[in-house]
Amino acid sequence: MGSHRRTAPSSGSERSTALALGLLSAAATALGAVPATAAPQEDTRAEVDRLYREAEKATEAYNAADERAGALRREIADAQDGIARKQQRVNSMREALGSLAGSQYRSGGLDPALSLLLSEDPEDYLRKASVLDRLGVHQTAELRKLRGTLRSLSQDRAEASKRLGALERSRKAAATHKRTVEHKLAEARRLLNSLPAAERAAWDRASRSGRTDLLGPGEAPASGRAAAAVAAARSALGRPYVWGANGPHGFDCSGLTQWAYAQAGVALPRTSQAQRYAGRQVPLSEARPGDLVLYRADASHVAMYMGNGQVIHAPYPGAPVRYDPVGMMPVSSVTRV
Repeated sequence: MGSHRRTAPSSGSERSTALALGLLSAAATALGAVPATAAPQEDTRAEVDRLYREAEKATEAYNAADERAGALRREIADAQDGIARKQQRVNSMREALGSLAGSQYRSGGLDPALSLLLSEDPEDYLRKASVLDRLGVHQTAELRKLRGTLRSLSQDRAEASKRLGALERSRKAAATHKRTVEHKLAEARRLLNSLPAAERAAWDRASRSGRTDLLGPGEAPASGRAAAAVAAARSALGRPYVWGANGPHGFDCSGLTQWAYAQAGVALPRTSQAQRYAGRQVPLSEARPGDLVLYRADASHVAMYMGNGQVIHAPYPGAPVRYDPVGMMPVSSVTRV
């Protein structure tokens, strides 16, 4: 998503603005410091770069929180289904025990010896008494089962309550990240729009600069599923960047790679950081079409290698899914799914 302009080394003169200090982050250092003699437009472009980088980090944090919320919703739904089934078992057991208790009360209302004397058929009475004894043993066992089911039901309800609390916290975290992203993207867009058209075009060209001589000749996808993911990524060319989206009509960076591999029947994690570990690491020099290319030390951006030194990715708001050089920004790792 972020912009990736490389700048010339500093001329050595001092800069006293707070903006210059803000640019001395690890990511800015990797890209090169803004020259002291930079024009106001270059300062603006550098600030746009920074805002897009920070927005992308917040986007991936939002995706992680949203993914956790989705998992919690599924867990809660499963727990509620289980609670409902156990409640039905409890109700059935209570009804059965009530029937047994009523039967025993009605049959045991007389002293057994007197019942035997008054019985017209002593043998029949003894047979019934034997059945009632067995019913008593059965009732005791059913009571134990009922108590155990009630304990389990109480534990399930307590666990569901915990999950609901975790879901609410996850929702709040996602909302916070969403506000952060919206603020940074709006500010970046405002700054970008303040540049003359020629400067905006120069910024876009700079964001696509990079080396194309880093890779070897191996161009065939590593597997059939990688080939299917490559085809899916190509089909998404031109679709808009939409933060927090994973297709099919819009994508953020990790949303695009997740969606492309889903078309190949492979479930990738939602965030770029998690996608880094979705397969085995390979050297950049051995990258093949379909491999995931992770950028920056924090893996906050991901693209799909397409061969010939090119990747497809969802760059940033206002830039559609497109091809760019694999060396458009510092590569941290390559993952073969």
